[in-house]
Amino acid sequence: MKITVVGAGAVGATCADNIARKELCDTLVLLDIKEGVAEGKAMDMMQTATLLGFDTNIIGSTNDYSKTAGTDVAVITSGIPRKPGMTREELIGINAGIVKSVTENLLKHSPDVIIVVISNPMDTMTYLALKSSGLPKSRIIGMGGILDSSRFKYFLSTAMGVTATDLQAVVVGGHGDTTMIPLARLATYQGTSVANYLDADTLKKVVADTMVGGATLTGLLGTSAWYAPGAAGAALVESIVRDEQKLFTCCVYLEGEYGQSDICIGVPVVIGRNGVEKIIDYKLNEEEQAAFNKSAEAVRSMNSALDNL
Repeated sequence: MKITVVGAGAVGATCADNIARKELCDTLVLLDIKEGVAEGKAMDMMQTATLLGFDTNIIGSTNDYSKTAGTDVAVITSGIPRKPGMTREELIGINAGIVKSVTENLLKHSPDVIIVVISNPMDTMTYLALKSSGLPKSRIIGMGGILDSSRFKYFLSTAMGVTATDLQAVVVGGHGDTTMIPLARLATYQGTSVANYLDADTLKKVVADTMVGGATLTGLLGTSAWYAPGAAGAALVESIVRDEQKLFTCCVYLEGEYGQSDICIGVPVVIGRNGVEKIIDYKLNEEEQAAFNKSAEAVRSMNSALDNL
């Protein structure tokens, strides 16, 4: 088994570190465009092997995609964050070029690869990777909903004073502060509704905190978060390579599901060795479906920036 992580920044390196510790593959390639960074981080991680007890072989590469040949699963984290004064279209224009190039280079050496997209704006980058690659929709997966759902469970656990691992809660829709939809109605604590433990105002605040979870961390850190995004990416990879058939919210291509078509957006899916095994219908109520439709409109608006590239 061979896994490649493209982009050796904080998110990519954290994702790679989780993959190595879990021994999800025999060989892990960490690739970056900046000279020496991937090699240095790969060496640093390899020097933890005897301390952490893993046998994964980690290889660093400066833009040499030949080292990725035979990759089973690739994670794309490369791209730049939005900077002050930069328009959404400018961000998409830069990152679209990066993601398209990365996808083409991966496929050149690994035609059977399953691609996990973390690069932002994630819904649009997932759509671009799918359309530019020509791959089956099961093999292009955006990670965002896994991260958003994990944050939802964190805020619920804090409000309820319970462990997050006893909670089930999902976020659907676009991966953005105004487009994600935490499904409070379906959130449960050991099989019972969280509404039995939280009043309406508190639950509403939990939903609001979840929606700005990424922005909150950016404000505190001065940059985007990396531990949870990296762990979310690794969890998705794990369900693929170990054929765990786990139910996650992921950004995938819809063809009529949830009333939407020709769009990549977050919905519940089963993830296994073939990538997206199936899409699960949560049967949204009228209010939730309206919110989902509005989220889809926002994602389509962002996707339209690709038309000018």
